[in-house]
Amino acid sequence: MTTIATTLIHDRFRQMGERFPDRDFVATPANPERHYAPEGITRTYADATRRVDAIEAIYRAAGLGHGHRVGLQVENHPDFYLHRMALHRLGTTLVPLNQDHVAKELQHVFTVTRPELAITFDRHRPRIEEAAAALGAIGPHVVSFDAFDRGLPGVRNPAPLTHAIDASTETTILFTSGTTGHPKGCRFTHGYESMACDWYRTRGGHVTFTDGVERMYSPLPLHHSNTGVHAFLEMLATGGCLVTSDRFRSNRYWQEVKDARATCIHYLGVIMAMLFQMPVTDEERSHTIRFGLGAGLEPTLHAKFEERFGFPLVELWGMTETMRYLCDSKEPRKVGTRAFGRSEKGLEAKLVDDSPEEREVGNETPGELLVRHSAETPRAGFFDGYLGEPEATEHAWRGGWFHTGDVASRDADGVLHFVDRKKHIIRRAGQNIAAAEVETVMVSHPQVREVAAVAVKDEIREEEVYLCVVLHDGATKDRALAETLFDHAVTNLAHYKSPGYILFVDSIPRTASQKMMKYALFAEGVDARTLPGVHDLRDRKKQAAASGRARS
Repeated sequence: MTTIATTLIHDRFRQMGERFPDRDFVATPANPERHYAPEGITRTYADATRRVDAIEAIYRAAGLGHGHRVGLQVENHPDFYLHRMALHRLGTTLVPLNQDHVAKELQHVFTVTRPELAITFDRHRPRIEEAAAALGAIGPHVVSFDAFDRGLPGVRNPAPLTHAIDASTETTILFTSGTTGHPKGCRFTHGYESMACDWYRTRGGHVTFTDGVERMYSPLPLHHSNTGVHAFLEMLATGGCLVTSDRFRSNRYWQEVKDARATCIHYLGVIMAMLFQMPVTDEERSHTIRFGLGAGLEPTLHAKFEERFGFPLVELWGMTETMRYLCDSKEPRKVGTRAFGRSEKGLEAKLVDDSPEEREVGNETPGELLVRHSAETPRAGFFDGYLGEPEATEHAWRGGWFHTGDVASRDADGVLHFVDRKKHIIRRAGQNIAAAEVETVMVSHPQVREVAAVAVKDEIREEEVYLCVVLHDGATKDRALAETLFDHAVTNLAHYKSPGYILFVDSIPRTASQKMMKYALFAEGVDARTLPGVHDLRDRKKQAAASGRARS
């Protein structure tokens, strides 16, 4: 990766702490139902600096330093960011862990990243310890977050006392869904995150951050790039405060926004859809929000959302691999479309067809979205590659452009509009689900011969997981078996990846080279959710999420 920005992330934190010591840095609102800090937490920049010093000393005493990695799964506790700063100072890499992952999924993360420690709440320890134990001697030590201040076990290979940390030093490994059956670990560096900070300061239009003033609210999980990286860096870059809720709740949302004194929010389309379905209240207009920043709004409802809630919702396009985003923030915005801005200096974009030559397409013609920094330094400001997968990294960068797998079109004004995803990714309630990963788990069931996982529309969660299942001879195509397969899924996958629908089919159409033709599973114009014989399992999925089956 070509590096341009050189400011280290923890130096940005120090600089903002010196400018705004008494301003809030991170916070979470009160919630008497939350198992941690029910009264809420607020850390000023001065408070946070002192706490980061103490956290760093504990890590350093255990031998942590440059070249080590630490897994952290503390739900949406705001001290996640203090640990982040302490680890960055040491040159140690943060590996955010998904709180919904089951042991097998965590084992994959540990295999790829080889962390020295995995720090979590006691309620999550059994799954994490199971994953660590499966790796034997190379598995991480599992440490209780609540007992962190009492000290850590010494690491296997203590780091040198001094080591230069620069823009190329690894900061974070964040996993993103791919099409190979396993999520890939994206490597972030100080230069990558620092360049993103500079990018966020200059979006303009509605997305304007005033130093030392902004308070951004987000209820999204910290192991996602949306809140864990985007929102955090936006506030770090401008001396603002990031307010994180433990999870999204439509009946608490506006009260938390008001209590947070939020000036801006990060959203997903699914969040706005749920809020829009709630009864109108005075609270939804008694806020101080100037703008929302996110993706996935239903175009036909965009203007109605803004009119009802009283602030602009700015649609963006971005990826974990790019971190910087394009957005439709400047007037006249193209509200009611899937517009997400224009190609610009520092994040150039073009659209190409599916030919081997990847010819650029004209206006109003859909094509795959390719992006780069510039012709001279195409990879500047991008991720540092997929950890342990150099071939996948180079394939994504073929021809000097990063291939996003997203399909977009460009209008006569040069504005880009999102069309669809080229990759087989199912996007459910903001979660990216690799169809191949679901298929791999489901074909491991002894009664299953073949599976095709596809996305179907969901009015609330954007998309839902739909399985077409071919059974072995002798298996009975009934509801009981569909529920058995659901149980198999939720035992081996995070609950949101489990099927919302199962349809038993006799065969799955394939090409001459035996690749599945998912587009041929259903006749054009058919709503697969209404087909005879389909088993609707969404209630079981809700029950699994509510009962914590996938978290125990």
